[in-house]
Amino acid sequence: MSFPVLICDDSKLGRKSVERSLPDGLAAEIHMASHGQEAMELLRAKPITILFLDLTMPVMDGVEVLEAIRAERIEVFVIVVSGDVQPKMRDRVLGLGALDFIKKPVSQEKLLESLQMYGLY
Repeated sequence: MSFPVLICDDSKLGRKSVERSLPDGLAAEIHMASHGQEAMELLRAKPITILFLDLTMPVMDGVEVLEAIRAERIEVFVIVVSGDVQPKMRDRVLGLGALDFIKKPVSQEKLLESLQMYGLY
């Protein structure tokens, strides 16, 4: 049985990079969003188990998505995948409920480590 995973990044290359980095044995049903508003529409429409979230996006950025998830009490595990690696930003997104913060470009090893650390794989 597979579980739903949402990858949200305004870059098609970024979305594909995260998808390719997922462990081979992960039984995931992959959904894609190109900005935060699109991600929120999907999160409201169907249950998503894991959200891989970029921060810098048009329409609605990753911080706004985390704030909306919290305000709407949507149950989803969020792993931020971003090039914005400033300690303040990392602390902010973790404070908003993200489980982990992975620096771009994402490595398969780091992604696997994060999934295992939180019992998601």
